[in-house]
Amino acid sequence: MSVAGAVRSGRRIVAPVRSARVLRSGTGRAGVALGALVLLIAVFGPFFAPHSPTALVGAPFSAPSAHFPLGTDFLGRDVLSRVLCGGRTVIELAMSATVLGYLGGLTIGLLTGYNRGLAGNALMRIVDVLLAFPPILFLLVLATGAGPSPEALVIGVAITHVPSIARIVRAATLQVAHRGYVEAAVARGERTRYILRREIAPNVLQAIFADLGVRLTWSILLVASVNFLGLGLQPPQADWALMISENREGLAIQPWAVVVPGLLIALLTIACNLVADAIAESLGVSAQAATLDGTRL
Repeated sequence: MSVAGAVRSGRRIVAPVRSARVLRSGTGRAGVALGALVLLIAVFGPFFAPHSPTALVGAPFSAPSAHFPLGTDFLGRDVLSRVLCGGRTVIELAMSATVLGYLGGLTIGLLTGYNRGLAGNALMRIVDVLLAFPPILFLLVLATGAGPSPEALVIGVAITHVPSIARIVRAATLQVAHRGYVEAAVARGERTRYILRREIAPNVLQAIFADLGVRLTWSILLVASVNFLGLGLQPPQADWALMISENREGLAIQPWAVVVPGLLIALLTIACNLVADAIAESLGVSAQAATLDGTRL
């Protein structure tokens, strides 16, 4: 079954990403299995939480017991309940930021790759300026100025993705902008919007799919980093990164409050990387190479 869906006609061919081909590789199967495990915990975990994630149910930093399998945190809340309820925020914020980043980067990359005039060059110079800022520094400045909120975090992470995505899409657009089927559409008098949407955009999907896993991994790490620093989600919100920050002082006393959420974040990022490698392998490209090629233009 086709995931990306090959677009085949007499005038354009887009390489398909097939789920069967991805799952045939060991890295693809391992990534899907790990990702499915973490997603199941994040999505269905709240329904199985034995306590409210904000309820004080015991003494602070209590060791694991029959009533509290993972012990309690620094306030006496059940760690298992907070773990089961804390994954949705990381995944939702990371995926939202990634989607917004692609919307912005895809638009800029298509426009500047197809219309290489003064306006396009000026827009790419602005992209270069954004690319020069370290992502975490940009997020810290934004969170400090706008105040800690999920909305600001999502927008900030999305903005950090736009420059590199725009360069990747622009590179792919430059390769197909002068193909015969594009010139035929121009000769027919088709509008620029039609050409970008129907003739060029389907043919840059390969570059996007090769970059998708790497981009989602970075979103997860950036969201978790900002939440860990206390500039994203705020207590008493149950969040894996926030749990690590809150309980790090009791690591020697009750390590499960830090180890378990940290392990789940690690498994999620590993899963994204493994699936990204499998997709890139199915396309015959390197995800990391695609990212670097886009940033060098």
